[in-house]
Amino acid sequence: MTSSTPSDSAQQPEKAPAQAAKTPEKAPAKDPWDLPDVSGLVVGVLGGTGPQGKGLAHRLARAGQKVIIGSRAAERARAAAEEIGHGVEGADNAETARRSDIVIVAVPWEGHGKTLESLREELAGKLVVDCVNPLGFDKQGAYALKPEEGSAAQQAAALLPDSRVTAAFHHLSAVLLQDPEIDAIDTDVMVLGEVRADVEIVQALAGRIPGMRGVFAGRLRNAHQVESLVANLISVNRRYKAHAGLRVTDV
Repeated sequence: MTSSTPSDSAQQPEKAPAQAAKTPEKAPAKDPWDLPDVSGLVVGVLGGTGPQGKGLAHRLARAGQKVIIGSRAAERARAAAEEIGHGVEGADNAETARRSDIVIVAVPWEGHGKTLESLREELAGKLVVDCVNPLGFDKQGAYALKPEEGSAAQQAAALLPDSRVTAAFHHLSAVLLQDPEIDAIDTDVMVLGEVRADVEIVQALAGRIPGMRGVFAGRLRNAHQVESLVANLISVNRRYKAHAGLRVTDV
């Protein structure tokens, strides 16, 4: 008599325990070119009666930004604002700082520290954009100076502990900025800062100017070489009779 064989079902292996819940997928990385809308922010320019400050005020106002230019003398600022047009207002430096959401520092290097120290209270809580280049000049041309703090931007951060300090707009030609016949400025703007959200605001502000693009370039500790590069651009401009700017490739 043949022995019976176990049924097929009896030979089935036990079912594996249910797999653990799947790990949630990571959110996609933020697009680095997804920048905020800054069109409603008021921009103040300290040193707005000088060539660089005046040129930046002209370009931003022409792009539709509300701009106030500051000077030690309110009357001088108002005269420069009237010359620029496009709705630009003029005021003394303190009022400019108080009324602005973003404050661009475009004062001469020689007065940089004293100006910011005197405006510490007015600049508290503000987003400050330092575009000052510490340079010296001799018979051989322009050369970079290195402040004790490391850079003009780092000096600003040390003097303004309650402000959000960034650095940008160093490599722009004041001649091109002020030329009403030029519609677009073909250049990139290196933007540095400690807080990515603040950097993105400044990038977006640069992008308001046709032809211009703001590019993240590191933290403030890297500001010295960005400021120093202006000495090289001055040499380029003198040799080639140009108004050189910068383009960052592959980004």
